[in-house]
Amino acid sequence: MARIPKITNQQILDAACEIFLEQGFGASTLEIAQKAGISEASIFKRFSTKKELFFASMGIPETSPLGNKLDALIGKGNLKQNLIQLSLEILEFNRQVMPRLMMLRSRGNSIPEIFTTEDSPPSRNLKTFTKFLEREMEQKRLRSSNPEAIAMIFLGSLMNYVFLEQMQSPENITPEDKKFAEHLVDIIWAGIAPFED
Repeated sequence: MARIPKITNQQILDAACEIFLEQGFGASTLEIAQKAGISEASIFKRFSTKKELFFASMGIPETSPLGNKLDALIGKGNLKQNLIQLSLEILEFNRQVMPRLMMLRSRGNSIPEIFTTEDSPPSRNLKTFTKFLEREMEQKRLRSSNPEAIAMIFLGSLMNYVFLEQMQSPENITPEDKKFAEHLVDIIWAGIAPFED
């Protein structure tokens, strides 16, 4: 008796990606299972939630580079260099997430509710980065100012950079991430650098 071929995680993710792109996050896991040729229960043996399946199939990381990383940086190293490195990591994260979310939205499809709540990943990133700036200000490594406004300018600029990149044709894109990150930090730094004693 021939063995039934085993379905790989990648085959499930491919089926899920296709269905999610067609129908958005509201797609049923039963339909995804049918597309992959497995039972719905088999999906949940490999992916604990529909949200986990969505993020994995869309290639969207569930956590941003800000996560717990900022706590480890507070008061340590060269702050200006830390901001440049964070900029590069956030650019890369936005490059992974933005095109997929734009594709879903452009098709009129729903995205997971987690992106539309007050505790959405972008809102959490803003709060996390604001708190980081506040703590650096408390340590006098930054001039006292409005940390939330700085965080919005910083994160918004990085998001806009990727958005404009997505709108251009590939031949017009010049990879100048490091230069952009350095210039962005230089401009913001001029307003937030600590006063010299």
